[in-house]
Amino acid sequence: MVPTMVLVADDAKDAHRAESLHELAGAVAGRGEAPVVPAFGAREEVQRELDAVDGPKVVVPAYVAGGCVDSAELYAALDLGAGPDAGGGVCATAPLGAVPSVVGELAGRLADRGWTPGDGVVLAADGGESREERQSVAEVARMLSRRLRAPVQVGYVRAWAPTVADAVERLRGAGRGRVAVASWRLVADAGSERLNELDALVTPPLWPCANVVDTLLAKHRAATARLAA
Repeated sequence: MVPTMVLVADDAKDAHRAESLHELAGAVAGRGEAPVVPAFGAREEVQRELDAVDGPKVVVPAYVAGGCVDSAELYAALDLGAGPDAGGGVCATAPLGAVPSVVGELAGRLADRGWTPGDGVVLAADGGESREERQSVAEVARMLSRRLRAPVQVGYVRAWAPTVADAVERLRGAGRGRVAVASWRLVADAGSERLNELDALVTPPLWPCANVVDTLLAKHRAATARLAA
């Protein structure tokens, strides 16, 4: 029996965000590899959706590490049940992080927005509470810097410092005439709107992107193998 993939995220009562998340879930389901249940909303709603799934299930965060404070807090508060090591039928995965194909997508989007060598680059993340999220954001910045062969500063929208705006101004003060902002978030939301208000080249969120669907399904396959072990 193929475990059900339960995609989890806080929709932040944002209609545009909710629509994008459901489009993502539809794209993953459309590959036909596994049954997919979208569990988006407040914690109570997500918990009900999760509990209603019969049989083995793989819980997959529908956000990037350090890219959605609300979703990270929701995920940490869920009762996921027994893991595979306890003989249960649930396996929870980590959020998307420093995946080469996804970082490559970021680099391509910067080029599409007009970034050229010599322009400043800021990786814009949401922030969060955990050390793992901070490390993941830092690793994404390092990978993006290697790919671009250019320095990449990190700025935050909601948590941690510096803010994205401060990082942009810092680069301008260092003589970078143009600054591009790589948006480290999975779907469009209110944070994306704040980024678009900056006087900078700003990339769109990662979705829609075939690499994102590929990576989510790869997480499901790896978790399925752990459940079967």
